[in-house]
Amino acid sequence: MHKRLSSPHPEFDAAAAYRYPDHLRPFLDGLPAAPGVYVFHSDQDVMPLYIGKSVNIRSRVMSHFRTAGEARLLRQSRRITYHLTAGEIGALLLEAQMIKQLQPLHNKRLRRSRQLCSIHLINGLPAIVSAKEIDFAHTPDLFGLFSSRRSAQQALLNIGDTELLCYSLLGLENSRPGRACFRFHLGRCAGACCGKETTQDHHLRLLDALQQMRIFNWPYGGAIGLVEQYGDRRQIHVVNNWYYLGSVEHAWQAAELSTVAHDFDRDGYNILSSPILSGRYEIIELGGS
Repeated sequence: MHKRLSSPHPEFDAAAAYRYPDHLRPFLDGLPAAPGVYVFHSDQDVMPLYIGKSVNIRSRVMSHFRTAGEARLLRQSRRITYHLTAGEIGALLLEAQMIKQLQPLHNKRLRRSRQLCSIHLINGLPAIVSAKEIDFAHTPDLFGLFSSRRSAQQALLNIGDTELLCYSLLGLENSRPGRACFRFHLGRCAGACCGKETTQDHHLRLLDALQQMRIFNWPYGGAIGLVEQYGDRRQIHVVNNWYYLGSVEHAWQAAELSTVAHDFDRDGYNILSSPILSGRYEIIELGGS
């Protein structure tokens, strides 16, 4: 009995397995060359297979058809639908919202984080905190958004190594006050632990390294609408405490949406912080808390 050997060229296998999905051809004709979100569906409507976004839906969907590595997705798909938005911001927001709500089989990112953490400076000393413990939208001196305490701790370790900071002053290890830590003897700590540098200098280097990861507090007293427009399509993205609540065409329709933000949303913050703080978009203050 001969043992079947696997191919030494897996990329060749993927290409050989690919067949143009003729069964999906009818859904391509109506795809618009405009911003929005598209969805690959199976026979079951409960859970879509894949959700994606693009500033040009037609072009992006067609790229799936030219990718042999996506043969499995295309074989499983039975239809394609889309949702138009007024631009890239709307597409990003809707994609993130739909992925969290519908949990598509082939999407591996933008999942809801179970333990969102950050580095909080308290009296100059870093502490790792979670979004379940404090309000990330309004707490000052927060740096970085991490999927776990372990990843936040690793970020502190990396900063300590790069900036020659003392692990004991970072709260990463214990040592006796006034005594040089082990890393000082290895030349990996500048000596704030034993008086070779001031704790103020140590703190300033830490703060400088953290600045690029600073989390900005929500700058409004309640919900706002960020106005985005693409051609004749205009949307008002309703946001509160960096949490995306939905999009409407007219400001008065925002009252139909709940303005109560849920848990701090990392994806919402990453998508919205730059557009909202940049001043490039019209902002409508909607009030509420």
